[in-house]
Amino acid sequence: MKPLLLEKLLKVLKLEQGKQTYNYTVPDLWNCFDYNPDKIIKLNTNELMVDPYHFYASVIEDFILPKQNKEIDYNQSLSLGMHKKLPKTNYLGGDWIKQSVVYSTMIRTSTAWDHDRSGTLDTSNIYKMPETGSFVKMLALLPLLKKMGVDVVYMLPISKFSLKDKKGELGSPYGVSNFNELDPNLKDPLTKDHLTLDEEFKAFVEACHILDMRVMIDIIPRTNSVENELIKDFPDWFYWIKADEYDQYKVPMIDGIGPTSPPTIDLMERVYKCEDTLRHIDMFQHNPKEQNPTLWKKIKDSKNISIAIEKHFNLRIAPAFSDHINDPQPPWTDITFFRMYKDIPKETKAFVDDVNRPPYILFDTIKSNMYHGDLPNTELWERLADVVPSYQRRFGIDGARIDMGHALPQNLLDMIISKARENDADFSFIAEELQPSNAQKAKDFGYNMIIGNGFVMEPRIWEGNLFEFMYENINLPIPSFACGETHDTPRLAAREGGPTLSKTLSILNMFVPNGVPFINSGQEVFETQPMNTGLDARENELFMLPENDPFYGKLALFDKYQFHYTTPRRWEIPDALDKVSQIRKSFLKQITNSETYVPLYTIDQPKTFIGFSYFKKGKSKKNNALLILANVNPYHEVYVRPDIEVLRHKTDNKELEGTLLYSTHEDPRPFTQFLDFNTLDIHLGPGEIKIVKL
Repeated sequence: MKPLLLEKLLKVLKLEQGKQTYNYTVPDLWNCFDYNPDKIIKLNTNELMVDPYHFYASVIEDFILPKQNKEIDYNQSLSLGMHKKLPKTNYLGGDWIKQSVVYSTMIRTSTAWDHDRSGTLDTSNIYKMPETGSFVKMLALLPLLKKMGVDVVYMLPISKFSLKDKKGELGSPYGVSNFNELDPNLKDPLTKDHLTLDEEFKAFVEACHILDMRVMIDIIPRTNSVENELIKDFPDWFYWIKADEYDQYKVPMIDGIGPTSPPTIDLMERVYKCEDTLRHIDMFQHNPKEQNPTLWKKIKDSKNISIAIEKHFNLRIAPAFSDHINDPQPPWTDITFFRMYKDIPKETKAFVDDVNRPPYILFDTIKSNMYHGDLPNTELWERLADVVPSYQRRFGIDGARIDMGHALPQNLLDMIISKARENDADFSFIAEELQPSNAQKAKDFGYNMIIGNGFVMEPRIWEGNLFEFMYENINLPIPSFACGETHDTPRLAAREGGPTLSKTLSILNMFVPNGVPFINSGQEVFETQPMNTGLDARENELFMLPENDPFYGKLALFDKYQFHYTTPRRWEIPDALDKVSQIRKSFLKQITNSETYVPLYTIDQPKTFIGFSYFKKGKSKKNNALLILANVNPYHEVYVRPDIEVLRHKTDNKELEGTLLYSTHEDPRPFTQFLDFNTLDIHLGPGEIKIVKL
């Protein structure tokens, strides 16, 4: 068994600790591991002044390593390291995600902090340390995640990305320039030259595994940076336009078709007959190597390949855009699409005036799952299919989400999933599928779950969408995320209902049938500013913070940003989830089994009442039923009488007394609120959740 890099990291940190007094602060929320009170100074800003070397060493030495099991190899995925045997029936490799609680983190933001209190997030502060996040600093968040019941850390892209045509101050991590290299900005100067960036990430994965937490990454096989490092060797894998026409590049708008229409085959003839389409595809050119092989050979190794190509060939990589017809979004100037096929899609060849046209980006070439060529770009596919195995071999990750996987050719998707599971039969995949109606298709492809549409449905209480999601999700063939927000959406705390709604749904999502609880980084402290305005955004979404806030108008996905970890209510959701996650664990097998679920309804059911129940099969007729009773109205109390007749029948539980295990509004107590044997008589305050065991 290989020695742990986490132990090496600990030694490195110990070398430097105590050498000087630091004016270095961290939020007190990062101290969920009883850090030595003799080593901290508590500030009235809800921060702690610490020696950073001692602080990060302490979380390793005092919280993580004591939980190490010498029988487990933490250098591999948890399943491989534990020599886990997969069940022979009704189990797809990676189905452990169905029982998980997922925390979504963007490493550079989740542990970003103004450590020297200068008022800005410095690229290099007084200690020559960047104040954005790193894998080393992320170790300090693990005790907090553990407290909230999290057992999967899902990371937004951590690969090296390009700054060409970047969005915001820092650029988008989705503009990947090299899939197999980590983002160099995540290297922590605390370790100096003693550890490489790869070793720091490896140490982080080991730490998660020791804490019985799995690690998932985001991979982006469909899009890439307009300055991808593959351009030098494979210019034919990309789409090209004239550089001097770049400013005129825009998405073609098609008359007679509605906004954001899917590019179905019945619409494609109209698309290709549109003059704006012809304008668009006429902008595309053959790649520079094909145009002039001799000149290409001379300039391909230039220090800045993009500038050289523009100077000598008058060419630029064509930006990407939405795969929906007439989507009002402008082109995404920092990213482009890979050329998945070497020819025009066979389904739309009849609409093209010249099949020898230079390769072009259009709705049909984007939707490679719907429109296939006859000549797959095999070498590209093999390279893309090896991205996940590379991270498995080097870091021992446990799973991945495939960005825009729904738009990939099915054969390529099969390659990606099958190659990963050849290395680790229990590797888990999340589909970026937002439509529940496509859940069966995702399951057939080999995905373990879908993202789903919870983030759209849950905040819409008054329209009945939350009610629909909570009760209908059970009918999907695979789970979806139980979530009210993601990194692409508005924040729950910024929706109607504010922090009350955010807390209520954060708790309720731990019990959604056929749902995987999902916590978006910052959600735990009632963050209101979205990380991105990509989905379901309102006109004022960018300006949720007060104008005097240093992060007013900024987006974490592109800008320097720190979450508001010192807010007065910072402990509310973590403390609530600490209690609730313990209850969830005691009934986990039942919560994740549709056969042990009974929905609860009331007479004249209000759309603001949500009721779930789960029961344990067996001889015991006491303490075998769990009830979750929620009033999702954040403003008004409600009196309801849920019917538990079906639950009584399935459990044979005849008790007229139970235990109130948890409430957002009161302490645990005996529970006797029965109108009769089959009917509860319940008062729920605004946004209140009661969890009862019979």
